[in-house]
Amino acid sequence: MSAPTVRRRQLGRTLRALREARGLTQDETAARTGGRLYGVKISRIEGAKNAASRADVSALLDALEVGVDDDLRKKLLTLTREGARRGWWQSYRSVLSPEYEDLIRLESEADQIIAWQPALIPGLLQTGEYARQIIAATAMSEAVEDRVDTLVEVRLARQSVLTRETPLPLWAIIGEAALRTQCTDEQIMQDQLSRLLALGARPTITVQVLPLAVAPHVGQMGAWSILGYGAHADLSVVHVESLTSALYVEEREDVALYQDAAEQLRAAALSPGDSAGLIREIRDQK
Repeated sequence: MSAPTVRRRQLGRTLRALREARGLTQDETAARTGGRLYGVKISRIEGAKNAASRADVSALLDALEVGVDDDLRKKLLTLTREGARRGWWQSYRSVLSPEYEDLIRLESEADQIIAWQPALIPGLLQTGEYARQIIAATAMSEAVEDRVDTLVEVRLARQSVLTRETPLPLWAIIGEAALRTQCTDEQIMQDQLSRLLALGARPTITVQVLPLAVAPHVGQMGAWSILGYGAHADLSVVHVESLTSALYVEEREDVALYQDAAEQLRAAALSPGDSAGLIREIRDQK
């Protein structure tokens, strides 16, 4: 399978920036590959029209004089290899939209995630029964209604990034309203809040709650997640959720705005310790 659309665009944008920084045309770069690549193919890779093989990316990086020990080179080659790897989610392709498949693969590649959810528990922290309630409640078509069980399976499978050999660091900022959701069975929400407490106690997961009694804030515009890739800010992506689809914010300047928004929300939210106290208090009231 080719790399996902988002990562393909990111790879193409990064390679183009490297080439332009060196003052080379696509044909001049092609000439440096010794005939392995030609200008039109480089154009299609940079424009995300073609999936690039690891060998093609390696040849381009050689042509652009990005050394074998350069961290960016290692990152781009890793992402290219991961993009071609068959993931567990491909067995669910019949029920996944391309945007959702992108999200799952990007989560598997990310070095860290910052998630803001004003009214829901983030998907990576949900219990199965809570996920079922949310997926069913937001299903806006019969096609989705028929796939609820499978979509719950997918949501729970995504959470494996939190327990793999090197767990994915997650910083979740959650609106207090999400903690006060009234499920059809009170036990569902009690179990969900207990899981939130347990996960928040892990060293790689931070949970903060933004209280209802706060001044208007930037998070009121909706939910989003920043998928970060270490020191390589150019590869970071923002996933913005909506009822029927998802938007990926990829331009570095726009991603930086979301990073600033995350810092504002972190500052306005309760500390992790106080957040745990509030979660426990709400759970015990149910």
